[in-house]
Amino acid sequence: MSKSVQDILALIEEKGIKMVDFKMVDINGQYRHVTIPAQNFSEDTMKNGIGFDASNYGYAVVEKSDMVFIPDPDTAVVDPFCEIPTLSMTGNAMIIASPENRPLAQYPRNIVLAAEKYMQDSGIADTMLILPEFEFYLFDQVGWEVAPNTIGVTLDTEQSYWNSAVEGKGVIVQKQKAYHIAKPFDKAYEARSEMCLHMKDMGIEINYHHPEVAASGQFEIEPQLGKMSEMADATMMIKYIIHNTALKYGKTATFMPKPIYGEAGSGMHVHMLLLKDGEPVFSQDGAYANLSETAHYFMGGLLKHIASLCALTNPSTNSFKRLVPGFEAPVTVGYATSNRSAVIRIPAYAKTPNKRRFELRNPDATCNPYFCYAAILMAGLDGVKNKIDPHANGWGPYDVNLYHLSDEEKAKLHHLPTSLDEALDALEADHDYLTAGGVFPEELLKNFIKTKREECRELAKIPHPAEFDRYYNL
Repeated sequence: MSKSVQDILALIEEKGIKMVDFKMVDINGQYRHVTIPAQNFSEDTMKNGIGFDASNYGYAVVEKSDMVFIPDPDTAVVDPFCEIPTLSMTGNAMIIASPENRPLAQYPRNIVLAAEKYMQDSGIADTMLILPEFEFYLFDQVGWEVAPNTIGVTLDTEQSYWNSAVEGKGVIVQKQKAYHIAKPFDKAYEARSEMCLHMKDMGIEINYHHPEVAASGQFEIEPQLGKMSEMADATMMIKYIIHNTALKYGKTATFMPKPIYGEAGSGMHVHMLLLKDGEPVFSQDGAYANLSETAHYFMGGLLKHIASLCALTNPSTNSFKRLVPGFEAPVTVGYATSNRSAVIRIPAYAKTPNKRRFELRNPDATCNPYFCYAAILMAGLDGVKNKIDPHANGWGPYDVNLYHLSDEEKAKLHHLPTSLDEALDALEADHDYLTAGGVFPEELLKNFIKTKREECRELAKIPHPAEFDRYYNL
């Protein structure tokens, strides 16, 4: 049920709120915020919004950079990390215009809403449900320096195998052996439980949390399926909760896909299904994996556009240090049931019609979730509209471990990009499916590509400590 301004004012009084915080999203998918005293919140705030300079958020806009942020009252939650009672809201950015303001097309939240409307207008479905899995590391200490005379990083997690000689209590986890490990080895249990309780308080229902494979502090929290636009908001809040709760417990959280050499990387696998009039679109008894023709076409669209999708779902140079063989990370363009070596996995445990779905395994949480989820939907819809059959295109089903194929067999497969530069090349060449219906503005994509290419160039100039190991004495 939608909240009104009166509902927000009542909540402010009931909870003794002193400040109202408006959380906005920049081009990289990071929160920015501005705060007003609670007594200043009114009907006018909801109508005319809060002014801000969009140029500082990374958006390339033709219009003047002065924009207004219009809060969405349905997103109002009490922020548990503020000592002064604070109500938090997100919302949408608008262009100041006459006779009335209009949505800033480049703003991430507006893009995901535009993608949902495009889906509804297509007649294919009216709702997309997604479930992103949040993998992350919790470190007890981290520090880095990039200077002319010092290049390096140090980090530590108490229970890691590398502390076997110093920890003193023998509570050490062997390398790559932490999956579902229990106390006393699971030293972040209370922190994760508290994270999940905060999420529940904010209306985000959780399936479970657990230690992941990497022994050096890797964990996962999985929410329940939710509407795409709402899950994009929830993704931002989940990351916010994880970061802030970690600090409370004297730890630091990172969603970096590959922070530790030789350990498992952190992804953000995205499960998805479509509904129309409340009925599942992807279910069909007796078909492969009991998935409908529409579901297969949707997968076909994802697989056709996967290289360009990677620029939005894996937008960091570090992302491609995770997408390598040997760590249950996908490297092959294909689909299969219960197979973690293919980029699309169909979970065998999703047996009921309203749960039948598949997951895209390449994304990671360095993405802007609004761009990521909207792009996934647009690629899938393109597959349905153009009847892109993944089997006919040779993308599977691959019901074998793709890492164990012979070199000759591997040479016949298509692979994901191996660098951010390669993914950006693909996005430059293949983005019509994103701009369809005006969902992704061409100007935004051009600016995104330009910004990320500059990022790649800058990082490519910096000597790496491993290069000293390889080349110093040649």
